[in-house]
Amino acid sequence: MTTPFLCLAIACLLPYIWAPFQIPERIKQLGSVDNKLPRVQQAQLQGRGARALGAHQNAFEALITFAPAVLVAHLAGADAVWSARLAVLFLVCRILHGIFYLADLDRARSAIFTVGFACVIGLFVLAGVAAH
Repeated sequence: MTTPFLCLAIACLLPYIWAPFQIPERIKQLGSVDNKLPRVQQAQLQGRGARALGAHQNAFEALITFAPAVLVAHLAGADAVWSARLAVLFLVCRILHGIFYLADLDRARSAIFTVGFACVIGLFVLAGVAAH
Protein backbone atom coordinates (compact mmCIF):
# COMPACT_ATOMS: atom_id res chain seq x y z
CA MET A 1 0.00 0.00 0.00
CA THR A 2 1.33 3.42 -0.92
CA THR A 3 1.61 6.19 1.67
CA PRO A 4 -1.25 8.21 0.10
CA PHE A 5 -3.49 5.14 0.12
CA LEU A 6 -2.61 4.50 3.77
CA CYS A 7 -3.41 8.13 4.57
CA LEU A 8 -6.72 7.74 2.76
CA ALA A 9 -7.56 4.63 4.78
CA ILE A 10 -6.80 6.48 8.02
CA ALA A 11 -8.78 9.53 6.88
CA CYS A 12 -11.77 7.22 6.33
CA LEU A 13 -11.59 6.30 10.02
CA LEU A 14 -11.36 9.86 11.36
CA PRO A 15 -15.12 10.53 11.43
CA TYR A 16 -15.47 7.57 13.77
CA ILE A 17 -12.76 8.97 16.03
CA TRP A 18 -14.66 12.25 16.57
CA ALA A 19 -18.18 10.78 16.85
CA PRO A 20 -17.84 9.28 20.37
CA PHE A 21 -17.01 12.71 21.82
CA GLN A 22 -20.71 13.54 21.37
CA ILE A 23 -21.94 10.78 23.67
CA PRO A 24 -21.06 12.25 27.08
CA GLU A 25 -22.32 15.62 25.88
CA ARG A 26 -25.64 14.13 24.74
CA ILE A 27 -26.08 12.52 28.16
CA LYS A 28 -25.01 15.68 30.00
CA GLN A 29 -27.08 18.11 27.92
CA LEU A 30 -30.09 15.99 26.95
CA GLY A 31 -30.27 13.30 29.65
CA SER A 32 -29.63 10.25 27.48
CA VAL A 33 -28.55 9.02 24.08
CA ASP A 34 -31.54 8.71 21.76
CA ASN A 35 -30.63 5.87 19.42
CA LYS A 36 -34.05 5.91 17.72
CA LEU A 37 -33.71 9.50 16.47
CA PRO A 38 -30.04 10.34 16.95
CA ARG A 39 -29.95 13.11 14.34
CA VAL A 40 -32.86 14.92 15.92
CA GLN A 41 -31.05 14.76 19.25
CA GLN A 42 -27.71 15.76 17.75
CA ALA A 43 -29.33 18.88 16.26
CA GLN A 44 -30.06 20.01 19.83
CA LEU A 45 -26.45 19.82 20.98
CA GLN A 46 -24.63 22.97 22.00
CA GLY A 47 -21.04 23.82 22.89
CA ARG A 48 -18.59 20.92 22.91
CA GLY A 49 -21.26 18.45 21.81
CA ALA A 50 -22.08 20.53 18.74
CA ARG A 51 -18.38 20.93 18.00
CA ALA A 52 -17.85 17.15 18.25
CA LEU A 53 -20.69 16.68 15.79
CA GLY A 54 -19.13 19.32 13.53
CA ALA A 55 -15.75 17.57 13.63
CA HIS A 56 -17.45 14.27 12.82
CA GLN A 57 -19.40 15.68 9.89
CA ASN A 58 -16.50 17.72 8.53
CA ALA A 59 -14.25 14.66 8.57
CA PHE A 60 -16.72 12.96 6.21
CA GLU A 61 -16.94 16.08 4.05
CA ALA A 62 -13.16 16.27 3.69
CA LEU A 63 -13.13 12.78 2.18
CA ILE A 64 -15.19 14.04 -0.75
CA THR A 65 -12.15 15.93 -2.06
CA PHE A 66 -9.25 13.95 -0.62
CA ALA A 67 -10.24 10.52 -1.92
CA PRO A 68 -10.48 11.54 -5.58
CA ALA A 69 -7.31 13.63 -5.28
CA VAL A 70 -5.35 10.61 -4.04
CA LEU A 71 -6.83 8.35 -6.72
CA VAL A 72 -6.33 10.82 -9.57
CA ALA A 73 -2.73 11.52 -8.51
CA HIS A 74 -2.04 7.79 -8.39
CA LEU A 75 -3.68 7.05 -11.73
CA ALA A 76 -1.90 9.97 -13.41
CA GLY A 77 1.47 8.72 -12.15
CA ALA A 78 2.10 11.85 -10.09
CA ASP A 79 5.40 12.25 -8.28
CA ALA A 80 5.25 9.62 -5.53
CA VAL A 81 7.37 11.53 -3.02
CA TRP A 82 5.32 14.72 -3.29
CA SER A 83 2.06 12.79 -3.33
CA ALA A 84 3.10 11.10 -0.09
CA ARG A 85 4.16 14.39 1.50
CA LEU A 86 0.88 16.07 0.61
CA ALA A 87 -1.18 13.09 1.79
CA VAL A 88 0.64 12.93 5.14
CA LEU A 89 0.30 16.68 5.61
CA PHE A 90 -3.40 16.46 4.78
CA LEU A 91 -3.85 13.72 7.39
CA VAL A 92 -1.97 15.71 10.03
CA CYS A 93 -4.15 18.72 9.21
CA ARG A 94 -7.32 16.67 9.54
CA ILE A 95 -6.27 15.32 12.94
CA LEU A 96 -5.41 18.82 14.13
CA HIS A 97 -8.68 20.10 12.66
CA GLY A 98 -10.66 17.72 14.87
CA ILE A 99 -8.61 18.58 17.93
CA PHE A 100 -9.01 22.31 17.30
CA TYR A 101 -12.75 21.82 16.73
CA LEU A 102 -13.18 20.07 20.08
CA ALA A 103 -10.97 22.63 21.83
CA ASP A 104 -13.02 25.53 20.38
CA LEU A 105 -10.00 27.05 18.62
CA ASP A 106 -11.95 28.38 15.66
CA ARG A 107 -9.21 30.42 13.99
CA ALA A 108 -6.64 27.63 14.27
CA ARG A 109 -9.28 25.20 12.96
CA SER A 110 -10.00 27.37 9.93
CA ALA A 111 -6.29 27.88 9.23
CA ILE A 112 -5.51 24.17 9.40
CA PHE A 113 -8.54 23.42 7.23
CA THR A 114 -7.09 25.74 4.60
CA VAL A 115 -3.71 24.02 4.69
CA GLY A 116 -5.38 20.62 4.35
CA PHE A 117 -7.45 21.80 1.41
CA ALA A 118 -4.30 23.19 -0.21
CA CYS A 119 -2.87 19.66 0.01
CA VAL A 120 -5.87 18.36 -1.93
CA ILE A 121 -5.35 21.00 -4.60
CA GLY A 122 -1.66 20.10 -4.65
CA LEU A 123 -2.47 16.46 -5.35
CA PHE A 124 -4.64 17.47 -8.29
CA VAL A 125 -1.88 19.79 -9.55
CA LEU A 126 0.64 16.96 -9.31
CA ALA A 127 -1.73 14.79 -11.34
CA GLY A 128 -2.05 17.51 -13.96
CA VAL A 129 1.70 17.95 -14.23
CA ALA A 130 2.21 14.20 -14.55
CA ALA A 131 -0.39 13.96 -17.30
CA HIS A 132 1.56 16.32 -19.57
